[in-house]
Amino acid sequence: MIVGVPKENYPGERRVALVPSVIANLKKAGIEVLIETAAGLAAGYPDTDYVEKGAKLAANREEVFRSADAIVQFLSHGANDKTGSADLPLLRKGQVLIGFLRPLGSVKTIQEIADRGVTAFSVELVPRITRAQSMDALSSMATICGYKAVVLAADTLPRMFPMLTTAAGTIAPARVLIIGAGVAGLQAIATARRLGGVASAYDMRPASKEQVQSLGGRFVELPIEAKNAQDAGGYGTALALTHIKSLPLLPALVIGAVMLVDRGIARLQQGS
Repeated sequence: MIVGVPKENYPGERRVALVPSVIANLKKAGIEVLIETAAGLAAGYPDTDYVEKGAKLAANREEVFRSADAIVQFLSHGANDKTGSADLPLLRKGQVLIGFLRPLGSVKTIQEIADRGVTAFSVELVPRITRAQSMDALSSMATICGYKAVVLAADTLPRMFPMLTTAAGTIAPARVLIIGAGVAGLQAIATARRLGGVASAYDMRPASKEQVQSLGGRFVELPIEAKNAQDAGGYGTALALTHIKSLPLLPALVIGAVMLVDRGIARLQQGS
């Protein structure tokens, strides 16, 4: 079996679907790896790293798709709404496609993949259960997004995050509000605290209060009905329109920085 790794073609995307360190295990399983030239370069993995581990380099993108039985791609058609359609003609019947697909975002793109006779596996739909933890790519990326969201905020903010005592006086720490206390939000709280900021967080799920407080954050509570704010698996559910209309405007809690984590996730997942 041949696994092909094409270079990501979404504008600004620097990640790569397969890193050199996993190639040895694939070879033990009898799997050959074919990688497009410079596929991992932007992520810090030159072609020589792959070749040293036993991978083969393809002359071009077309060779990867033509030769591989399975294609592993970070942002596949569907998740890649900019240039993903360019790979559709390269896919062939009986091939396997593994990557982020955003299957619930557009029926049309998933149908286009199916029409090519391709079997597709969407990694963001892997259930968050114990036995599948090593395949939880969504949580892994959300953790990075939460961390990077705070770093971007700190870089943008025209003041220091930590409290500083100077000869001219004391500078108060930046106050940070994180909206959403899921995987990304919790990592954002932890990162903001490590940088010296005072972190507050809001989530419509009452159960997240303890998690926020365990990281040293202050949980912001709003006077809204939130009994059915999460499902049996712990995921947040959509609020009824009546609840949304009753939401009060958030007070001016943030003096230093406001991070809308959901927007940060979307920006970082798309490589911008």
